[in-house]
Amino acid sequence: MRSVRIALYGPGAMTDPVLLVVHQERSDPGRVARVLRAMGHALDIRRPSGGDPLPETMDGHAGAVIFGGPMSANDDTDFIRAEIDWIPTVLESDKPFLGICLGGQLLTRALGGAVRPHPEGLAEVGYYRVRPTKVGASLFRDVTHMYQWHREGMELPHGAEHLASSERFENQAYRSGNAYALQFHPEVTHRIMRRWTSGDTWKKRLGAQSPEEQMRGRRRHERSVVRWTRGFLATWLRGRPTADAVAAVGAPASIARPDAGAP
Repeated sequence: MRSVRIALYGPGAMTDPVLLVVHQERSDPGRVARVLRAMGHALDIRRPSGGDPLPETMDGHAGAVIFGGPMSANDDTDFIRAEIDWIPTVLESDKPFLGICLGGQLLTRALGGAVRPHPEGLAEVGYYRVRPTKVGASLFRDVTHMYQWHREGMELPHGAEHLASSERFENQAYRSGNAYALQFHPEVTHRIMRRWTSGDTWKKRLGAQSPEEQMRGRRRHERSVVRWTRGFLATWLRGRPTADAVAAVGAPASIARPDAGAP
């Protein structure tokens, strides 16, 4: 059964919502949702894998974010093909688009780039150093490590600006027109991380950090990741960081929904 989930919070009811595309029944957009709500936007959360339709135009939305999931951007499934085919709707609207992990890889496919596993089968699961390029230096000025959970990487599409890399995966972030792709997961909160690491999925990823290592990484890097996410989303959605957006996002736990399942 199709169900479009629209969540309205505070002043967001008076502004165009941001479309959030998720891929699992219990998916939670986490910190990204909290920041957007604090910026005054309603959230229109849809799951094409569960039958939710994607809008024919972006006229009623302020922007769109596609999140991650356990599937591959190379899967030959109806909803993966539909999302790849739909992404140009956002790109051509000039509304801001953000792809996170799988979402960034879907953007890459839509732009004609390839998505491939690491040549040695390595994955990134945990906190890894992200090194900005010269173009991305200002964007990553105050953060060094990001939380990762992936075993495939994305090629830099033709004409895109390469913003950051890591030791294992060359393309960690890029910008193409009104779209950004991130290989890492700024949306992941402590509760989401606990859920993702509660099983043994991480053991199946070559080179993954143990749950204990991941929690140690969180204690070292979470504060800078939170600051980065606030500033980045303000830049992405409004064109420049705004003091009210950055200062207002205290991310109170009371507005958090149940966390996503393991990737």
